[in-house]
Amino acid sequence: MADMPHNESDARRRGFGITGLLTYIGPGLLVTVGFIDPGNWASNMAAGSAFGYKLLWVVSLSTIMLIFLQHNAAHLGIATGLCLSEAATRHLRPAASRLVLGSAVLASVSTALAEILGGAIALHMLLKIPVRVGAAITAALVLWMLFSSAYHRLEKLIIGFVSLIGAAFLFELTLVGTDWKAALAGWVEPSLPEGSIMIVMSVLGAVVMPHNLFLHSEVIQSRQWNLEDGATIRRQLKYEFLDTLFSMGVGWAINSAMILVAAATFFARSIQVSELQQAQETLVPLLGTAAGAVFAVALLCAGISSTVTAGIAGGSIVAGICGQPYDIGRRASRTGVGITLIGATALIFFIERPFQGLILSQVFLSIQLPFTVFLQIYLTSSAKVMGPYRNSTADSIVLWTLAAIVSGLNLLLLADFLRQ
Repeated sequence: MADMPHNESDARRRGFGITGLLTYIGPGLLVTVGFIDPGNWASNMAAGSAFGYKLLWVVSLSTIMLIFLQHNAAHLGIATGLCLSEAATRHLRPAASRLVLGSAVLASVSTALAEILGGAIALHMLLKIPVRVGAAITAALVLWMLFSSAYHRLEKLIIGFVSLIGAAFLFELTLVGTDWKAALAGWVEPSLPEGSIMIVMSVLGAVVMPHNLFLHSEVIQSRQWNLEDGATIRRQLKYEFLDTLFSMGVGWAINSAMILVAAATFFARSIQVSELQQAQETLVPLLGTAAGAVFAVALLCAGISSTVTAGIAGGSIVAGICGQPYDIGRRASRTGVGITLIGATALIFFIERPFQGLILSQVFLSIQLPFTVFLQIYLTSSAKVMGPYRNSTADSIVLWTLAAIVSGLNLLLLADFLRQ
């Protein structure tokens, strides 16, 4: 990313101790917002309201899977100085790279559609703004943020949004009577209550998203220093892993809190929730107006922040197709951001029932995800691409196994959507 580079003297001046680690936190949190986007909210509310604390283990398992795959994407960015899109353009045959990356652009549009809808739903909750109008407002706000803000200001803003979402659910947890013994068992004891398989698949299958893999390989370069220095690269890999571990842990905590609130509030009263508006409307009589307002504000933060990252991902993919790093000052990056956000908003207006957009977006992501995951692992396993930093045999086995599981879950979800 053009506005991101640091130099080696900066690194030495900051040091590589606790201070160095704290200054390194950030790229992983941008990826985390894709793990707590409106689609995840819907899945978590459904899981907690229908099955109580019994599906918390799914959040734990999905977080572990996400750590491996996102770390691998960031590994590519650190070791090569290229994002996933640039690496594909450089190392694949043109026809193959254009096919995969073209579908990845469409996946970013599909993702942005769901994120913009989340922001629009939140605006409807708070101000009774029609969903389509709210979608236009959300997209316009995010476009302004992306075109007017340097990366590091956006990073701080996203960290602020994630903090607000976390604080909102801490507040919600103080209002409900959580059964912590049942929650602890739910986190570590896998179980499949009758009728739960589709919700389990939806939570697991929605964790790894194509745009997040492109995004992480791009934004990790905000902490790039001297790629020619092997010792520095190894330090970067270490700190990146800690950033990913910390950030995915934050995502785990927030997703868990969503299920805890739904379990303690809805499941305890035998209320099944399948839509976000229903969840917010039901919280108000049960926990008070403040709980409903905090829920809506947190959803708005999630919708805006995840739309920002979807836009960056789309811009990064299009820039990579043109052989460029992401730079909002360049035409290719601006074009990618515009295609992603304006295209998603236009689709919302053309869909007769906007909420169908959530389903349609997930269908396309289910189709595209295997292409992105397998592309990433192919590149990171290649000595030609990664040099001495390619995946070890053990790493490759784990990654290919996880890729098969995640892709299989998404394809099963796709089959279920097509049967409906």
